Amino acid sequence: MEHGWEEARWERLATGCARRRLPGLDATVGVVVGTDGMLVVDTGSTLAEGAALRRDLHALTGRPATHVALTHGHFDHVFGTAAFSGVEVIGARGLGQYLRRNRDELCADAVRHGVDPEQAAVAADALVQPRTEVGDRLEIDLGGRPVVLARPGPGHTGHDLVVLVPGTPPVLFCGDLVEESGPPQDGWDAEPRQWPATLDALLELGGETALYVPGHGATVDARFVRAQREELARRFGVP
Repeated sequence: MEHGWEEARWERLATGCARRRLPGLDATVGVVVGTDGMLVVDTGSTLAEGAALRRDLHALTGRPATHVALTHGHFDHVFGTAAFSGVEVIGARGLGQYLRRNRDELCADAVRHGVDPEQAAVAADALVQPRTEVGDRLEIDLGGRPVVLARPGPGHTGHDLVVLVPGTPPVLFCGDLVEESGPPQDGWDAEPRQWPATLDALLELGGETALYVPGHGATVDARFVRAQREELARRFGVP
């Protein structure tokens, strides 16, 4: 993971670990590379975006992705998944049911946010269900590079999943439980009163030295996450 990443607009976070901020909605995608496998975190807003990510990663690493972890079910994080055919798709418990029940709403939401209606419809029709759902935590060894997929609790949705990459420093992909480029969004499917406690669990998982990678925006530290936790507690009137 030494050459070409910055030119391809990937930000290296640690050995074998990088992220990219996609244009438009500034959604983050991530990658963790081991000697035996490669895990992609989220897949973008359209099949074309997912396919471009898959091509870029293959060109940069010389290998195919083996796993996709979906941090939650909103269109800007899952609509590119079908481009990763043959890859094991992992989500939090409840994600599959959410995607099945809300396919039309996700398509409409994509169009509201500027996705071409035809591209949104194609992505919604091809929506991939996770093969593995995480109830608490799941550890995967990519070959010299362990990762932990954890369900810290509900908040942004009822099925938020985070990805911890142990190391010095640890890297924690937070999905939209944490946002830096704008205030965290609590839509119709949020669990706002549980969100602050979920961020407490997130901080316990990552610790004080981790790089916290938001679903949107720049990488932050534990102090930022703690401040956002307090802001959410005030907003929702919980301790």
